[in-house]
Amino acid sequence: MNGAPAPSKGCVAEVANQPEPNGVVRVKPDQQKRVKLLSAVIGASAVVAIGAVAVAVANEQAGTGTVGSAPEATVGGTTTTTTTPPTTIVSPTMKAIPPKGFR
Repeated sequence: MNGAPAPSKGCVAEVANQPEPNGVVRVKPDQQKRVKLLSAVIGASAVVAIGAVAVAVANEQAGTGTVGSAPEATVGGTTTTTTTPPTTIVSPTMKAIPPKGFR
């Protein structure tokens, strides 16, 4: 012939992960099963996590948290009062002139 190599007669599995000319990548059937299983596991764990958060929020809003009772506070017999020193009245040293149109 003209020296060109003969076309490959490889099976589909050899070229399964190679992109086609239009950009499509074909996935092997066993890889597709793994992806579906992984997606299902991630989805199920998300549902469980959302359920746990919902239960925690519901318990907090209902006031059924597990908080122990605190001892009551008592007021001692002595009290102290403080007085503040008197303050002086301060007046500004300069007066601003408002611009035209603001009077």
